[in-house]
Amino acid sequence: MIKEYTSLLLLFIVSLAISGCTVTSDDLKPETDFNVIETTISGIHAAFRSGELTSLQLVNIYLERIEVYDQKTHLNSILIINPNARRRAEELDKEFKDTGILLPLHGIPIIVKDNYDTFDLQTAAGSMAMKGSIPPDDAYQVRVLREAGAIVLAKSNMAEWAFSPYQTVSSIGGLTRNPYDLERVPAGSSGGTGASVSANFGVVGLGTDTGNSIRGPSSHASLVGIRSTIGATSRDGIVPLNLRNDIGGPMARTVEDAVRIFQVIVGYDPADPVTEASRGNIPDDYMQFLDENGLQGARIGVFRTLSNTETTDEQVAALFERAIEDMRGQGAVIVDPFVIPDWDDIRRNLWRSDFRRDVNHYFASLGPDSPVKTITEVYESGLYSPYIEGRLKARIATEIPPELADKFFEKVDDDPRRSAFRDAILSAMDDQGVDVFIYPTWGNPPRLIGDLDSPHGDNSQQIPPHSGQPALTVPMGFTYGNLPAGLQIVGRLFGEPDIIKVAYAYEQLTKHRHPPEMFGAIK
Repeated sequence: MIKEYTSLLLLFIVSLAISGCTVTSDDLKPETDFNVIETTISGIHAAFRSGELTSLQLVNIYLERIEVYDQKTHLNSILIINPNARRRAEELDKEFKDTGILLPLHGIPIIVKDNYDTFDLQTAAGSMAMKGSIPPDDAYQVRVLREAGAIVLAKSNMAEWAFSPYQTVSSIGGLTRNPYDLERVPAGSSGGTGASVSANFGVVGLGTDTGNSIRGPSSHASLVGIRSTIGATSRDGIVPLNLRNDIGGPMARTVEDAVRIFQVIVGYDPADPVTEASRGNIPDDYMQFLDENGLQGARIGVFRTLSNTETTDEQVAALFERAIEDMRGQGAVIVDPFVIPDWDDIRRNLWRSDFRRDVNHYFASLGPDSPVKTITEVYESGLYSPYIEGRLKARIATEIPPELADKFFEKVDDDPRRSAFRDAILSAMDDQGVDVFIYPTWGNPPRLIGDLDSPHGDNSQQIPPHSGQPALTVPMGFTYGNLPAGLQIVGRLFGEPDIIKVAYAYEQLTKHRHPPEMFGAIK
């Protein structure tokens, strides 16, 4: 296992010393009793205003938690600590002291997946072949979050090149574990973000989702994850897996915090032409949809096709049935079953791999300093985890039709199969009068590490990646004592307000999430 964490932590300390700070182990000891376990953005800002907490103290708390817990437990969720995090916190503390104004995310430490460009930190997509790659600028989402006052605290581990929805293993960071059971997986590919946010190493995090990879790790770590409508959020500066399906978005411990991040990253970005579709479809304020009564009168379809499978775990199924009854009890109109006609036929042949084209385009965007110029060079270097060799080889061999060779920003409508799939789902929603529909995010609990044969239950690959619709996963409870399960809520195009209302009301009613026991307060 190749690991750079220790050397990067030393680099962090050295950089502070160079800047004139004398650093000892006590520098990470916060001079406050503020409890970060399950804290929220609004709670932190209230503490800032009262004088109970500063951003520097908050950063120190999280850095101490990472130092104490991440490597010593073998959770292994963090790749790189930002050596400038404390300095940025001091700048934001001074700004607040001078102005009395808090930006929307003022002083909030966030965890960023290793496939988001960061101008000041290595971005490697989990690959040793990309070691040392510093992008020329931030990914759009990272930039606007920093402008809103967020602090990039660290970069998180990921499944290498985002190739696996089932596990989070990379050549540059090794294996990430599930914080609720260290013998189990956190899913992939955003497992590092999921594990670190769930273990309270940061306030919120960023993940990416091509088929599952925000919603799966969020489900496995008892988090909220939002995959937006394709075109609602920019993919600029995110290392692609399949750009026609890729989405970046928030992973958080509460619906409210996920929405606070979504509020900042949503909207038009000229660097990603697909976001042209967001014009006129983005409300001014998503926070207004955090309605405790959001279930009353909501018409919710139950998509039994993905909840009553032969391999669905009985305890996951029981949680799902309880979720339905909880929603019904709060005044939701339950349409059960919600049926998508001709399901088996319309979902055929929807996947298409454009990875070689898309990632080579990304390498070109890095300019002459890119460590590699093509994915073929990555393969020939041998600098990758053994489990992805077959995927790399297959992607290199994939033929790209000439008419698609330079088409990097496809919409759902660019593919008649996908548009027909989307139209069939939306027509079913219209015909049966549903606002959203639901199913288990995963039909099975997190697998044991190394188990790639037992049923996985990954339902997230089935609909939104191809239809372009938005989806949100919210904690649905725990199976077998401590193994998280998630409820997936799917809406119409640009229907994020509907899924937020339903998710928030359900979360406030049930309060299913609890933190992983082995990552409590530091004694």
